[in-house]
Amino acid sequence: MEQQMKDGATALTPLAVVVLGLLRERDMHPYEMMRLIRQRRDDRLVNPTNGTMYHTVGRLERAGLIAEVGVDRDGNRPERTTYAITPAGAAAAEVWVRRELPCIDRILEFRVALAEAHELPREEAIDLLTQRRHALARYRAELRTGLEGAAARGVPFQFLIELEREDAILVADLAWMDGVLRRLPDPDLPWGVHELPADTMARLTAYRESVTS
Repeated sequence: MEQQMKDGATALTPLAVVVLGLLRERDMHPYEMMRLIRQRRDDRLVNPTNGTMYHTVGRLERAGLIAEVGVDRDGNRPERTTYAITPAGAAAAEVWVRRELPCIDRILEFRVALAEAHELPREEAIDLLTQRRHALARYRAELRTGLEGAAARGVPFQFLIELEREDAILVADLAWMDGVLRRLPDPDLPWGVHELPADTMARLTAYRESVTS
């Protein structure tokens, strides 16, 4: 079972992880998923076309990570197949998030993992983000050493401008991570859907249903 989860996670794309995250909320058909992705502005991360969405859903179904649970037709519209996440799908998504959350060299994957990090226990999310913070700090130290060495050799600014931009982004990323890591241990900060107040869940559910209906 553990090997199956790892194999499933290896084959996942960022869009597939977003799809699995949506199906954790409730069973949906691909058209509903695409509407939610756009309404929630998750198309900043993944921007599926009809083709890529249905291809992704097909791959997930063949891998046993989602399963068909019904087919319906609304008026003259084409039939729509509704899917549910399977236990293997939920487990594979968590393995993927655990793998990508501490990484610093795959930005899109990290952003999707961060968006799904609330599915992990609080302490585990803190640990993985702390690992990423340490990796960022090491990388920035190496970058600064290189920049200072280049400046000492008289390398012209025009050849260092991109590296200086990367250094500024690293500074901002580290400051943001420090803020998050200060906030996350606070038990008064809800983490995970199960910790959200009932009225918040009701509002979120009502919004989702208004978008997908």
